[in-house]
Amino acid sequence: MSDVAAINSLVEKHKLLKQEIAKIIVGQEAVIDQILLSVFSGGHALLVGVPGLAKTLMVNTIAQTLGLNFKRIQFTPDLMPSDILGSEILDNNREFKFIKGPVFANIILADEINRTPPKTQAALLEAMQERSVTVAGNHYKLDLPYFVLATQNPIEQEGTYPLPEAQLDRFMFAIELTYPTFQEEVNVVKNTTGSLNVKVNKLFDAPEIIKYQELIRRIPVADNVIEYAVNLVRKTRPNESDATDLVKQYIDWGAGPRASQNLILAAKTHAALQGKFSPDIENVQAVAIGILQHRIVKNYKAEAERITKESIINSLF
Repeated sequence: MSDVAAINSLVEKHKLLKQEIAKIIVGQEAVIDQILLSVFSGGHALLVGVPGLAKTLMVNTIAQTLGLNFKRIQFTPDLMPSDILGSEILDNNREFKFIKGPVFANIILADEINRTPPKTQAALLEAMQERSVTVAGNHYKLDLPYFVLATQNPIEQEGTYPLPEAQLDRFMFAIELTYPTFQEEVNVVKNTTGSLNVKVNKLFDAPEIIKYQELIRRIPVADNVIEYAVNLVRKTRPNESDATDLVKQYIDWGAGPRASQNLILAAKTHAALQGKFSPDIENVQAVAIGILQHRIVKNYKAEAERITKESIINSLF
């Protein structure tokens, strides 16, 4: 199949995929769009939202429709790295045998990742970055495709270990989950309090997703689009000469080079899912907020004046 035919095929399958997910998940289209952008780009996502907004159900549904193996890890203060990576045990023959942990799956839901100490957070983040884990000196490759969706509760701060900026940077997208509209909430209540039992169809499999991820990597990008993305990221750094007054006034730290890479990769995916064969500046702008907002650090003045990261990023366009 040619790349052009493959992109057309991806567009059609993406439409069907969203229809399947909508059988279970009411609303939250923007959130689902960004999760699927992360999956097809080969990145990871951080979901920030209060409890009870169907985060687990959403990820489970997406995993089913993509035909991928799904595991959920509930992060707690006493969780150890071996609890997620796996550990070696002595078998009946007095030989060490490695028992795989829940990190060995295609899609991982890391629930409330900020509730576990940095040592355990780092164990998962190594798996995200390297797509492999090292236990007792032995190296184990993870199955591809590999996607981590971590969740954070923005309300409770007691007993939490916020992710450092360097670790936040490993997430391609930070996605804010908001409450549903009145009509969406009515539909959720109707769907979940009756005897209706809806099944979703599997539309992809692991080799097919890897094939589409490789296709997206091959999509050409014009130099002016790459330069626009790099310029956009550089403008978030208050010590740069081309930083805007808003950035100099309200931002302590800007985004690093990984943000530029993710902007282009996500723009390629965004373009491909629209049936375009090369991304333009509009595609970069469409993914910019989700990619940049967790990579910039506001100062106290911005907090005091309630200036949002979204408004600062929008001002850069």
